[in-house]
Amino acid sequence: MSFKLAACVVTLGIAAMAATPASAQKKGGTLRLYHNDNPPSTSLLEESTIASVMPFAAVFNNLVVFDPAKVHESIDTVIPDLAESWSWDPTNTKLTFKLHHGVKWHDGQPFTAKDVQCTWRMLIGKSETQDSKTPDFKRNPRKVWYSKLKDVSVNGDDEATFELTEPQPGLLALLASAFSVVYPCHVPQQVMRTKPVGTGPFKFVEFRRGDSIRLVRNPDYFKKDRPYLDEITVRSIDSRATRMLAFATGDYDITFPSDVSIPLMKDVEARAPNAICEMTSTNLQINLLVNRVNPPFDNPDIRKAMSLALDRKAFNSILFEGSGRLGGAMQAKPEGEWGMPPEILSTLMGYGADTEKNLADAQAIMQKLGYSDAKPLSIKIQTRNLPTYRDPAVILADQLKKIYIVAELDILDTPRWYSRLQRKDYTIGLNVTGVSVDDPDGNLVENYSCNSERNYTQYCNAEVDKLLAAQSREVDKDKRRKIVFDIERILVDDAARPVILHSSAGNCWQPYVKNFHPHDNSQYNNLRFEDVWLDK
Repeated sequence: MSFKLAACVVTLGIAAMAATPASAQKKGGTLRLYHNDNPPSTSLLEESTIASVMPFAAVFNNLVVFDPAKVHESIDTVIPDLAESWSWDPTNTKLTFKLHHGVKWHDGQPFTAKDVQCTWRMLIGKSETQDSKTPDFKRNPRKVWYSKLKDVSVNGDDEATFELTEPQPGLLALLASAFSVVYPCHVPQQVMRTKPVGTGPFKFVEFRRGDSIRLVRNPDYFKKDRPYLDEITVRSIDSRATRMLAFATGDYDITFPSDVSIPLMKDVEARAPNAICEMTSTNLQINLLVNRVNPPFDNPDIRKAMSLALDRKAFNSILFEGSGRLGGAMQAKPEGEWGMPPEILSTLMGYGADTEKNLADAQAIMQKLGYSDAKPLSIKIQTRNLPTYRDPAVILADQLKKIYIVAELDILDTPRWYSRLQRKDYTIGLNVTGVSVDDPDGNLVENYSCNSERNYTQYCNAEVDKLLAAQSREVDKDKRRKIVFDIERILVDDAARPVILHSSAGNCWQPYVKNFHPHDNSQYNNLRFEDVWLDK
């Protein structure tokens, strides 16, 4: 499908949703959720973690969203949200949104096109307050998504136009991300970090850090008859075993996204046989972070040896009982729309079946550099204090011993973990990168371009940046995919951020929870719960 065809005017989504028979749905009730972590803040535009998205996505709206009822996200499943329609101009450089009239912010102020303009001017650094002593954002992790965005112009209260320097076919998908919510012009960013104001189906009530979160139904929501629920409550539970038991005994209605590991899935199913459980690909990739500025890891040979030492089959067997996906930076096939086929993937450095040869090559590199069992390289591996990080970090440390690298784990809580990554204050890290949108601009550009805030390894390759720009403006999807494969090969050769594995995990919900659909290529974009209802 051509870019122009895929981006035609869409006007029927909201009307069709409103026309859906609602006789079976029950209104009222509280959706009881648990949290596995401590959200760093309530500001989705400043955060990069599901820890903030899960409890706070329901406070906000986007211009467009991925249809929550469609399991697989793509440009074809994008539907209206605050926008009631959109259209591209003939040059594919102007994207105009017609906005719903009469929408109100939770504090009663009217939502207008000015709010859209303010939001994206802040994101591209064009905000009028940029010259003040207080910057708009403490962090702006997705600024690089909008490198082609010159400005957002408005035409009255109900029309906003994104003006690009050149075509960007992935833009609509990026705008559908849970991280692309619209903010109010009149609320300071300091407030948005602790007491967010949105237009969404649920209003923020309380955030007791490390304990609980409470949202209540927005009675003035612009989508008729939504949401069905009266409240959403979230409780923090540190222990995964305790979380699983609490769900199995009926204390909670839905598990935290991708919280149920393969072994735990069997336990949940045994304890709660009526629960609905699904294994999905998560678009989470386990990867090795090497801060290439810090000696001796400024030596590309050491980085190559570490990449060759990764036994991905062992990771898969131990962590996922073989259900993980082998892939490059883009989400692996079959769920990933941009994943490399096995015949290409197997030709990349370290991905071949002969792991013994890879290990021997890695040992030879390290021996040449003067390392051995008698003279190892001692390091710390920093990682986040979650099982999904700690468990693969233990395996990584064990595998690196085979190439004379002795590692000690340095476990950090979520705020400190992201703060360290932001400052590049680490040497070796075991990371789990969540990708909110299966699009190269939402993944490769964000994680590997020279000027990206999320480029935690400080990798910078002018050739890669040139290819990233080329794929971003390419409107032919097959040609774009070929450029993406070229980028993937360079990233592997450079050991830019070695991808260990793409994870799979389980989601479970009680049988009375209706209209909840985990997505198979992102865990981020189905967590607003405005269509969920409780049959009890």
